[in-house]
Amino acid sequence: MRPLILLTNDDTVHAKGLRVLIDAVRDFGDIVVMSSDVNGSGMSHALTSAVPLRTRVVSEEEGLCIYSCNGTPVDCFDLGAGYYSPRRPDLVLSGINNGSNASINVVYSGTMGAVIEASMKGYDAIGFSLLNHDLDADFSACVPIVRKIVADVLKNGLPKGTSLNVNIPDLPYEQIKGMRVCRQSEAFWADSHEKRIDPIGKPYWWLTGEFICDDREPGSDIHALDNGYVSIVPTHFDYTDYKNIESLQQRYEL
Repeated sequence: MRPLILLTNDDTVHAKGLRVLIDAVRDFGDIVVMSSDVNGSGMSHALTSAVPLRTRVVSEEEGLCIYSCNGTPVDCFDLGAGYYSPRRPDLVLSGINNGSNASINVVYSGTMGAVIEASMKGYDAIGFSLLNHDLDADFSACVPIVRKIVADVLKNGLPKGTSLNVNIPDLPYEQIKGMRVCRQSEAFWADSHEKRIDPIGKPYWWLTGEFICDDREPGSDIHALDNGYVSIVPTHFDYTDYKNIESLQQRYEL
C-alpha cells in the first residue's frame, strides 16, 4: 500500500508554497490536503472554539484530495487526520511557508503549530519554510531538499515526540552548501505597535517589530542559515526547563 501523506500550511489553500509541496511529494504516496481559506500566519497552536468549523472540497482526483476549512492550521491538521484521511497518515507535512520559522519564530508559527500538534498525537511530522516572504517566491530550490528529507523519514521514521523544523535559505539550489541539524538560536522579537489614524479619524494600531538575535554561534539554526545551509531543528512540544528543575526544587520544595 502506498504511504498516505497529509499536508497543511498557514498561508491558505491557494499558496504557491503548498502547491510546490504537493508536487514535490506526490510520487511518494497518496496525498490529502487540508488547508485554510484564510491566512493563519502567527496563529501558533491556536484552536477554533467560538465558531463552527466548516469545510469544502477544492478538488478530488486519484491519489490527491484537497480540502479547505475556515480554521487554524492546527484545526486543519485535526480535521484532515481525523475525518478526511481514509486511514491514519504515515506522515504529516506543513508548508512550504513564506518566511523564516527559525529560532523564536517557531513559537509563533502556524506552520509549526500544525506540525507540533501532529507530533503530540504520535505522527511523524515536518515543517518546511523558505526565507522569502514574497508570495510568488521561487521555491524550486526547496524541492530536492523536501524530497530528500521526506524520503528518509518515510523510510526511517522520527523519534517519538520529535518533529522537524526545516528552514531553507533563499538561494539557488546550487549555492546551498548542505544541511545542518541544529539547535534553536536564542532570539526575540522587539515588538511594538505603530499608531495610525483611519479615514474617519479613529486610531488603530499595526504590529511592527525587530528581530533581535545575538546568538549566531556554530551549531545554531541562524548560524547555519547565515552561512548558506539548510537548518533542521529537532523540535519537541515539552516546554520544561530541565536544567533549572533542581535549583527551583531547592527553593520551593520545603
